[in-house]
Amino acid sequence: MAGAAAGVGGLVRGAATGAADLVGAAAGSKAVRRTGGGLGLAGAVIAAGLIAERHAVKRARALPDVPVEQRPGPVTGRATTVIATDGVPLHVIVSGPDDVNARRAGRLAPDSPTLVFAHGFCNTSASWCFQQRALVDLGPMVFYDQRAHGHSGPSEVSRCTIDQIADDLYAVLEATVPTGPVVLVGHSMGGMTILGLAERHPEFFDDRVVAVALLSTSASDLARVTFGFPAGVTAAVRRVLPGLAVGMRHTPSLFERARLRGTDLAYSITRRVGFGTTDVPPSVVEFLEDEIAGTPISVIGSFLPTLLSHDKLAAAAVLRHVPTLLMVGDHDLMTPLPHSRTLADALPEAELAVEEGAGHALPLERPDAVNEKIRALIARAHPARPSRLPRLWQRAAGWSGSQREG
Repeated sequence: MAGAAAGVGGLVRGAATGAADLVGAAAGSKAVRRTGGGLGLAGAVIAAGLIAERHAVKRARALPDVPVEQRPGPVTGRATTVIATDGVPLHVIVSGPDDVNARRAGRLAPDSPTLVFAHGFCNTSASWCFQQRALVDLGPMVFYDQRAHGHSGPSEVSRCTIDQIADDLYAVLEATVPTGPVVLVGHSMGGMTILGLAERHPEFFDDRVVAVALLSTSASDLARVTFGFPAGVTAAVRRVLPGLAVGMRHTPSLFERARLRGTDLAYSITRRVGFGTTDVPPSVVEFLEDEIAGTPISVIGSFLPTLLSHDKLAAAAVLRHVPTLLMVGDHDLMTPLPHSRTLADALPEAELAVEEGAGHALPLERPDAVNEKIRALIARAHPARPSRLPRLWQRAAGWSGSQREG
């Protein structure tokens, strides 16, 4: 969901730099006029707040960074393509031993799970790079790019829905993990994807899914999220979001001109919306900024309606007897803590882990804590599995991602 605020935040360049023609053109479009025409006001107020924070950018960029070889990067493994139900090619990376052949040859225990990771909105499979590096000993892993994200193929607007991406996940599972237990790990929209899968294929959770991790996930009511802005600004933004989404789909070039790729303001927006108080290495912030900037405006506009309107809370009942981890940062502006508490109320046996001071991009901001919790989750599902907690790149770099104060 980081891209939702970034998509709106991209418009503030008009106010920040005096590009009134861009804001005026957007505000004058039919789609935005139908929403009440609050775009100019919302953009100006948001810009004022963000510009006031720009003095912190130099300090943030000057933080010590990790060595180059330990910075975020792509996940590695065997690349393959899975075709979705509507023909969209999904880019998939499989790492570790081949699931079927390894089980047949006895190199992989029959009860050894395959970890399948679903990334969030405006991210790619690469956002799980720290998890792949630290959890490599747990067994096979599957990473994939959601439709219209990363290296996966484009999608029709009508197919950019939680239900469809849930079906996409099912197709990936059928193609890459046809047998054996599965652990599902989802972040933000990826967690919504898992809840969608539970609604559409509850039988899969009866005999295949042995554990679920939902990181920074909401089951419903995202339309009420304030994104950390004052109530008046949020109300104005909500009024223009429907028209904004239409404009992003039909006039993407207008909105692309408003993007802030590589600027201090883009860095500031990403830092504010994606992370909490952790002293995150600059390369991690830049990595998330690049992922968001790499998501086409038309894709952001296509997914916004389903993200803001989806309601999969009832589907959570399917997970009641599956070991489940709910993890969230208490500084998350996109899927705030109350959303995870709502899921916890629906799943009384689930573990709710609240990371103090962390923001929305938990796998990047607090990789060590995320890895430890995933490892413990699998240990609960398979008590015989080893419980050592390797720090790998974090130990070598001197940064664990588990800091509480910035």
